[in-house]
Amino acid sequence: MDQKEVKALKAFALRIRLAALDAIHSIGSGHVGGALSIADALAVLYGREMNVRPEDPKWPDRDKLVCSKGHAGPGVYGTLALKGFFPYEELKTLNKNGTRLPSHCDRNKTPGIDVTTGSLGQGTSQAAGLALGDRLKGRKNRVFLIVGDGEMDEGQCWESFAFAAAHKLSNLVVLIDWNKKQLDGYCDDVLPMGSFAEKMRAFGFDTEEVNGNDVEAVAAALERTRQGGDKPYAIVLDTVKGAGVEDVENTLMNHSIPVNDEKYEKWTTELKAELAALEG
Repeated sequence: MDQKEVKALKAFALRIRLAALDAIHSIGSGHVGGALSIADALAVLYGREMNVRPEDPKWPDRDKLVCSKGHAGPGVYGTLALKGFFPYEELKTLNKNGTRLPSHCDRNKTPGIDVTTGSLGQGTSQAAGLALGDRLKGRKNRVFLIVGDGEMDEGQCWESFAFAAAHKLSNLVVLIDWNKKQLDGYCDDVLPMGSFAEKMRAFGFDTEEVNGNDVEAVAAALERTRQGGDKPYAIVLDTVKGAGVEDVENTLMNHSIPVNDEKYEKWTTELKAELAALEG
């Protein structure tokens, strides 16, 4: 991947962060930390890796995204708006009456959302089912699953991973957002899980651990997953919760936080300055 493409993906990730903040600020508070931590992965997925058609969101042969950590919906919505799945201004209807953009991802409401998620753990089973179903139908598309590290406390995750490995679902790519925090604090204080990379390898996944806030590293890891084989893939994204906005990164309890006018102005000004420097 040349540096021109790296620069474009970095710019896309900055725009995703801005879009997520536009959405959350419109209602005054929301899941900022987990939306920002996956912005770089979303930029690579939708800017380079996934085969989708914004003009035809239900295209049968599309690659699919399951954001099992459904509370990160504002990050996904921002990405979809920037790709043209729906008008950008619609982001400002987040979680309001009559919106197509509820707090958590909903496939029945939002163009480009493939699976309704938010009840943590359930998206992992749905992703495995989609991957198996597409393979049985002879499709060549892939399924990408984003799952949170706190979410990995759920036993259902490990049941679905065992299923995926047993069925050799090489068209499934699991991206674990290892941002070290969950709703109630640090993951290691709530339920220490040890090494996710070692666990995923033990479950039968072709596994790699990378800097999840580095688009170049994420792109290289995703490129490896194109090779097929007889194993599902896992990429452990070593991320920072709230990545890209220093104030959020340095807020201990940053799972869901207020975004008032003052914070919004400061954070978006910083991101826009970074974007201008990148593209200048």
